[in-house]
Amino acid sequence: MKNRIKEFRARYNFTQEELARKAGVRRETIVFLEQGKYNPSLQLAHDVAKALKAGIDELFIFE
Repeated sequence: MKNRIKEFRARYNFTQEELARKAGVRRETIVFLEQGKYNPSLQLAHDVAKALKAGIDELFIFE
């Protein structure tokens, strides 16, 4: 699964650490999500999207 987390994170000048804090996860989780090495649960996808003021379908590209 591809995603646009890094792109959206840059819009708000969030570091990976800041986004992780807002989403309630560890920084490493954000790293793995951005690299496409981790498929999030629906809850995690929702939390990240909410932190980035975006919809899940805007952030995550289901192929």
